[in-house]
Amino acid sequence: MTPNPQEALPHDDGLVLIPDALRPALAANAARPDGDPVPVLKLFNPTGPGTWLITELNPDGDTMFGLCDLDMGCAELGSVSLREITSVTLPFGLTLERDVCFKGRVPLSTWTEIARRTGSIREAEAIVRLVAPARDGDPA
Repeated sequence: MTPNPQEALPHDDGLVLIPDALRPALAANAARPDGDPVPVLKLFNPTGPGTWLITELNPDGDTMFGLCDLDMGCAELGSVSLREITSVTLPFGLTLERDVCFKGRVPLSTWTEIARRTGSIREAEAIVRLVAPARDGDPA
């Protein structure tokens, strides 16, 4: 049985940014450059600005692609380095985290349009939950 890449793993605290169970979905999306995939994971700064919706991980194992938002009112599509993201040190010894309850729900193009209109990924999440509510058994 293939694990659902959107399901939280048992005892998953979100500190492993890309667990092994999510890598196949990210690689498959990277192999389809003309696609419009649903984001596989959400990374965020637990102490302030910074949210990333990631759809792809390139074969180099470092370059990710997705919607990046540093809370400056202009979310952008682009690439980000996993190595750089994992090296970020935040106040109190915290690091960037993965939202273990995140559900992509809609294609990246929809996220991008909503985030640009609302000014942030965080604001877009409320709208996405309304237009694509969770199915039975999915977290809100």
